[in-house]
Amino acid sequence: MIRAFLLVWSALWTLGLPLLLAYLWKRGRKDPAYTSHLAERFGRHRPSPNFRRKFVPGRAIWVHAVSLGELRSAVPLIRALLDSGSQVVTTHFTPAGRAEAHRIFAEDIAEGRLTAVWVPFETAWAYRGFFRSFRPAYGLVMEIEIWPRMVAAARAQKVPLFMCNAQYPRRALARDSGGLRLRQKVMQGFAGALVKSDLQAQRFAAVGVRNIAVTGELRFDQPVPPALVAAGQAARPWLGASARRVLTIASAIEGEDATYLHAIHALRADHAARGLPMPLFVYVPRRPERFDAVAQILAAEGLSLLRRSSLGPAFDPAVWGASPVLSPDIFYGDSLGEMYGYLALADQVIVGGGFNPKGAHNISEALVLGKPVLTGPHTHTIEYPFAEAEAAGVAASVPDAAALAAALIADAATDPARIAAFTAAHSNATAKTMAAIPQLLAAIRPS
Repeated sequence: MIRAFLLVWSALWTLGLPLLLAYLWKRGRKDPAYTSHLAERFGRHRPSPNFRRKFVPGRAIWVHAVSLGELRSAVPLIRALLDSGSQVVTTHFTPAGRAEAHRIFAEDIAEGRLTAVWVPFETAWAYRGFFRSFRPAYGLVMEIEIWPRMVAAARAQKVPLFMCNAQYPRRALARDSGGLRLRQKVMQGFAGALVKSDLQAQRFAAVGVRNIAVTGELRFDQPVPPALVAAGQAARPWLGASARRVLTIASAIEGEDATYLHAIHALRADHAARGLPMPLFVYVPRRPERFDAVAQILAAEGLSLLRRSSLGPAFDPAVWGASPVLSPDIFYGDSLGEMYGYLALADQVIVGGGFNPKGAHNISEALVLGKPVLTGPHTHTIEYPFAEAEAAGVAASVPDAAALAAALIADAATDPARIAAFTAAHSNATAKTMAAIPQLLAAIRPS
């Protein structure tokens, strides 16, 4: 059955390439990065001269981080792999993920220790080209990215491919457990899995995944840029918010803006009625393609905006000039790679995605900075660590816009020591993962 499925899957991708290219062209009109290095998507990769000079077949480590969130979660692990002397190949589908790899690992790329490329299209022939170019020792697929041809191609090339930092959300498990269970059959093609908790290990084992290690959550090990955190803290008085409550709405996605606007207006009305200083909201959309549109929506609501992009290339109040005469209602985060600065500003963080059925985004960055978290009801994408964080009293979900407004107005205090204890208990996943990989590799060598 799985062979027939793979043939159909590969044929659909091959036949659908004109539509896929049209999609990339359309996205490329707004963001040219979508259509850059297009040959890589067909498996035609040309490593840089410095990378080729250090390249040893069968020694490079492949890390697949499809987009920005996956790349960020992989950063501490990639750094550990580089520090161990390995060359690393990262693959991405979105420009944001690839750009972040180039930004964070710029020195390693220049010195030939790492290369960041597009992941090939889901066809056997494209992956053959990828494996000819890089011949990795093994691959790590971040989170729960299940691409059938990727898994089958790695098995055909005898490249062990592991799920890494993986979780199997309850809703996804229920969905996949009906019908032909094709997704679970594809999962069985992985050489193993490095998962976030004992519960996740039980779920993967129940669907036939073998060779499993529990390694925790890599996002708690992400390096926190101290300069950016300090700049975020300094931005608070620069914005005239020393005596104001500050709330950061992080990674707001399309379809959620009305929910956040309702909460903003409700909290402002509450503060006005009680004679309190107006709160400052830091509003950070998820995708750069939405920056201008969301700015227009907020301005149309009568809210004053100060756009981060208007202040120059650096997130640093020391070079922004004089503070604004009138403090804005919204400090608008239309920049990339500066989330820790926006989070450092806040007393509390509202994490986006939770008010959309697609699910909430990363809560660990806020918790690592000691910020309590609110999000919407759709937490299946972050079931770990959200369930544990909710039980510890450092994160909460609310069902709708009215409940979000009520929670912000109530302003329940969270003990910073409780957040610190939670993050300490869930850290050190990088070391656990590095220790587990050789064990998983050893387990598959006899077969």
